[in-house]
Amino acid sequence: MRTNHYRWVPVLLGAVLAGVMASPVRAADAAAGFGAHWKSWQANVNVSDRASLQRGARDFVGYCLGCHSLGYERWSRLGKDLAIPPEVLQKDLIPPGQTPQDYILSPMTADAAKWFGKQPPDLSLIARYRGPNYLYRYLKTFYVDSARPTGVNNLVYPSVAMPDVLSSLEGLKVAVYRTVKVPGPHGTTLKRKVFSHFRQIAPGSMTPQQFDQFVHDTVNFLQYVSDPPRVERHRLGVWVILFLIAFTWLAWLLKREYWKDVR
Repeated sequence: MRTNHYRWVPVLLGAVLAGVMASPVRAADAAAGFGAHWKSWQANVNVSDRASLQRGARDFVGYCLGCHSLGYERWSRLGKDLAIPPEVLQKDLIPPGQTPQDYILSPMTADAAKWFGKQPPDLSLIARYRGPNYLYRYLKTFYVDSARPTGVNNLVYPSVAMPDVLSSLEGLKVAVYRTVKVPGPHGTTLKRKVFSHFRQIAPGSMTPQQFDQFVHDTVNFLQYVSDPPRVERHRLGVWVILFLIAFTWLAWLLKREYWKDVR
């Protein structure tokens, strides 16, 4: 029986055409730094990365502390855990009028509820409650929406009250939607708009890679703040495991010595 060596040609041509047709969409997504699968984005936090935590602390003070507090964390604890020298902590991070013994509190007044419709939440436990992936997607899915009072909206938190404070870094983008048909009641067909991708309309001061690193560091820092002893637990955990391995080996040697004459 002769083998038809050309039977795979239509399949290969179809795959090539599909790739060519999809390339403009992938190119647009790559140019904006985002795609349609934003729900699968992972923060990949690592609270053992001290350099990332230090950058995240700096970024939090610069862009978040104006509205959000860390009511369960003291400046002194932050400096100790992140190995920030006291003089650097006082000069570059602690706001004027506060001391290292103070909790990390925002200067935002009670009028914030009037300005934004609600009081900005304390972020001490927000990463523990929501999870780092939620925060990562939230910070990366702001888009221009002229119908909102702040001029922006968010895919993770629709009708968000918070303005896009990171737009100067990331730039401005709009959400592009596509219309799909879905089954309706009684055999009818309904049309629904679903998110497709983001389109950049104004550049920011950072590249997409730099902004992604910025968001990663900030979320990593918030993950640390949600449970500060975690860093010490991770460090001690290695020694505990090594101790248990050594103890198991010694116990086995002792057991063998006691039972060596038992037949």
